[in-house]
Amino acid sequence: MTDVAPRIDTAQTKAAAALPVRHGGGRRLVRAALSVLSTLAAFAIAAYAGWLAWQVYMDTPWTRDGMVRAYVVTIAPEVAGRIVQLPVGDNQLVHKGDLLMVIDPINYKAAVAQAEANVTRTRATAQNATKEASRRQQLTDLAASTEEKERYSSSALAAQASYQHAQASLDLAQADLVRTRVVSPVDGYVTNLQVQLGDFANVGQKSISVVNTGSFWVDGYFEETSLRHIHEGDPATVHLMGHPELIQGHVESIARGITVTNAQADSAGLATVNPIFTWVRLAQRVPVRVHIDHVPDGVRLVVGLTATVQIDPAPAGDKK
Repeated sequence: MTDVAPRIDTAQTKAAAALPVRHGGGRRLVRAALSVLSTLAAFAIAAYAGWLAWQVYMDTPWTRDGMVRAYVVTIAPEVAGRIVQLPVGDNQLVHKGDLLMVIDPINYKAAVAQAEANVTRTRATAQNATKEASRRQQLTDLAASTEEKERYSSSALAAQASYQHAQASLDLAQADLVRTRVVSPVDGYVTNLQVQLGDFANVGQKSISVVNTGSFWVDGYFEETSLRHIHEGDPATVHLMGHPELIQGHVESIARGITVTNAQADSAGLATVNPIFTWVRLAQRVPVRVHIDHVPDGVRLVVGLTATVQIDPAPAGDKK
């Protein structure tokens, strides 16, 4: 009897010891299941958030590949000569009609005086020839033959043509004299001034550049996959890299063409086709022109500044 009791106690002890082990394994399974469920839930939430972000990105296109642009008027003299006046400096604000430089007018004044003298001479000759021809026309055929009358009429016409040529030469000489004074055609800033007082200016050689202050716009280079969400008139927000303030504008136009590499022709006129094909196809970028509606105080527009451009699609009724 004494041997049976310990054996029974030992069996009961083992059974009792086995119960907590089974209970702990169930808790671990529950914890594992909860961990899997939480992971799946987090993945689902992240996927949904990514999908929402993608929809926002597609419906609200933006690009950091933007640039401030403006028209730059390049001014080249129409007459040649030494620069005797240069009243402007680099980066100076000028208004339309302001004097930029003066080319030595001495030779052109002399040309005007010479042309005026030639006009006076040819005018007198033409008037005299016209009177001679008129008198011959009034004479009878006995006093002046038909051939003589025609000769005087031709002389009168030639003299009149010489007078008109002299008058045209005078007009040209006067125009050249006016062109010795080079003025600004727009309101803007003189930029990258290279000429100096005393330099010789040649006809057609760029001397002064003026940035037209009334022509600033922003070009945003958007991927082609975003173009279907961009329309003329859509509101646009521009953020310049060096300014925290935002510039408001709207889409003015979308470019209708970019460079096509494979369209280039070789010496024989055949298309030059690149034989290399990459599995990753990069989307082309197309310029979208943004008209600037409002520039905050303190923001200085400079051609070439880097900009981030965001397009906010206009309501369906406002799209063109």
